Amino acid sequence: MSDSRNELVSWGKSIFIAIGIAFVIRTFLFAPYMVEGSSMEPTLHNQEKVFVNKAGDFSRGDIIIIKGTEKNYVKRVIGFPGDQVEMKTDQLYINGEIVKETYLSENLKAAQQLGSKLTGDFGPITVPKGHYFVMGDNRLRSMDSRNGLGFIKEDQIVGTSEFIFFPVTEIRLVK
Repeated sequence: MSDSRNELVSWGKSIFIAIGIAFVIRTFLFAPYMVEGSSMEPTLHNQEKVFVNKAGDFSRGDIIIIKGTEKNYVKRVIGFPGDQVEMKTDQLYINGEIVKETYLSENLKAAQQLGSKLTGDFGPITVPKGHYFVMGDNRLRSMDSRNGLGFIKEDQIVGTSEFIFFPVTEIRLVK
């Protein structure tokens, strides 16, 4: 009987440790999030599920998850604290330098076919200290720093999107 009791205690410890490790990973390292809406199409689609890296830094152009008051948002980092952001004739300028946004090529073509700009002209705008400027890839249908979300505080950023894991047929790394 003591062997089965020892085995139960051993299993109990193993399960407790596994739950602890899963909690630490989900809290501090990776977490799943669901994309809601079309603001990041064609890069990310509505109802796709992404794993988010909560540890580490992010770079300009990375796709991040933003903690909102009622829901989370998925957007692309465009401007860092102190950056001057400007858009002229669908060309992004950061601190006076042209920034290539190759991820927008499909959406730019679609906007041109409609006879419009993808991104309306704005700026220059200076990003305040401790904040970030974000935009969705589907700029004709994105609520972002230009039109509703405003500048994003650093503590609102959950992490960077790393890869899509659902639906299974769409598993891929996020660019």
